[in-house]
Amino acid sequence: MFGFAYHFLGDREEAEDVTQEVFIRFWNHRQEIDGGQPIGWLLRVTRNASVDALRRRSAYRKTITGDSGRVDIAHGDTPGPARDAESNDFRTLLNLAVDRLGEPYKSLVLLREVQDLSYQEIADTLELPLTTVKVYLHRARKMLREHLTEVMHREPY
Repeated sequence: MFGFAYHFLGDREEAEDVTQEVFIRFWNHRQEIDGGQPIGWLLRVTRNASVDALRRRSAYRKTITGDSGRVDIAHGDTPGPARDAESNDFRTLLNLAVDRLGEPYKSLVLLREVQDLSYQEIADTLELPLTTVKVYLHRARKMLREHLTEVMHREPY
């Protein structure tokens, strides 16, 4: 739950707060939750609490800044400072592109690409049909590619 909240929010302290809030809700509603599928309930509540945290954050500040280091980029065969700088630049661009995605695209990308959930697990978690999850993920990836292509052609790298 913490990992999903952290990747969604990009802030460790906010993610800790959201995780604590989720587990308090889980404890308070433990009798109502299907015993066989608590992970779906937990991820749904984590996503909703993260969205609420983003709304609260935007009420206090208009722009979200900073590199959260949320997505790890594998290094190539030639390690070194130039490769590290290139990887950090791409990570920053990718995080900004993911942050620009609207809902439910952002949640879908984070659940699939960061949390490594299956399509069916995502469908169950977000209570969406499986085909909708696949279509939305396709659209989200296309939006990410378009944004990254646009930014990378604009920026000297």
